[in-house]
Parts: sequence; structure tokens; C-alpha cells
Amino acid sequence: MKKLALVVLGATMSVAPLAMSADPAAGKAKAAICAACHGANGVSAIPLYPNLAGQKEQYLLKQMKDFKSGKRPDPVMKAQAAMLSDADMANLAAYYASLK
Repeated sequence: MKKLALVVLGATMSVAPLAMSADPAAGKAKAAICAACHGANGVSAIPLYPNLAGQKEQYLLKQMKDFKSGKRPDPVMKAQAAMLSDADMANLAAYYASLK
């Protein structure tokens, strides 16, 4: 039981600093290029592109990391994600998650 508690605590601590340090205001400033496809407020006017507003922060962060690594293949998003640091992705995820 103690080992399980340590594993859970360790996993929580490795994610918590990223979530706690995410800056939605910095994400908003970085989101200008995203608006071309995903809309100015994360709501796309084009059905082909998904809405980002109101999505869960961890989901958005995972998708961006998967695009960057190539785990989720999409040539356009891979190129966009390649320009983002881990902090940029965390900030963007925090920003879009904060929208309704």
C-alpha cells in the first residue's frame, strides 16, 4: 500500500508543477496563430477544425505533445506544434481550457 501511495504521489508531483505554472494570459498571447483555424476565441467557424474552447487542459496539452512528437500524425499541426515549447503548450492549454 505504501508503494502505491508513493507512485501516485510521485505521478501527481510530476504533473502538478506544469499545471500550476501554466499562464492562461501567456497562452492567449500565443494563440493568435491558432485563431486562423480554431477561431479567435477557440470556437471554429469551419466544421473541419475542432473547437478548443472549454476542452480539458490536460487533454489539450496531450494533443499538442502528440502532434509535436508525431504520435498523432497531422502535417499542419506537427509544424505548428514544432514551434512550441513545453511552457507554450501548457499556457495554450490553460488558456483554451479557461474559455467557455
